[in-house]
Amino acid sequence: MPKGFGKTVAQNKKAYHDYFIEETYEAGIVLQGTEIKSIRAGKVQLKDSYARIHNGEMFLYSVHISPYEQGNRYNHDPVRPRKLLLHKREIMKLLGETKESGYALVPLKMYLKNGYAKVLIGLAKGKKKYDKREDLKQKEAKRDIERAFRERQKM
Repeated sequence: MPKGFGKTVAQNKKAYHDYFIEETYEAGIVLQGTEIKSIRAGKVQLKDSYARIHNGEMFLYSVHISPYEQGNRYNHDPVRPRKLLLHKREIMKLLGETKESGYALVPLKMYLKNGYAKVLIGLAKGKKKYDKREDLKQKEAKRDIERAFRERQKM
């Protein structure tokens, strides 16, 4: 686990498959009621989620945080947009970079740090189909080399 991250609650593995991640930013999340309890229980899904900048504020869309089981009437909408907490200059920099074609803001992981829920947002550029195939070939070749090395050590 990289230094500085707390307990990882959810990861978006598909993001690394579909995008080249150029920069990452740590952002806090504005939560309601029982959402933090669901996050601590690990009931979060980042698949197909994204971030957008609207009126100088960044929001996270399509993140599914399951309703807390003991939350009864205090529960929340599982896929509501959630505000992200970043410095104004970081938001302005990201706004300028996402104006370029092909760039998107993608949540990479959600984790707990000092009791607070944080999201790692990546500035991502979309991969083409041939880029994805090339990555799979490299991963497979690396796996074959490691397998051969382990077999050689056993002898």
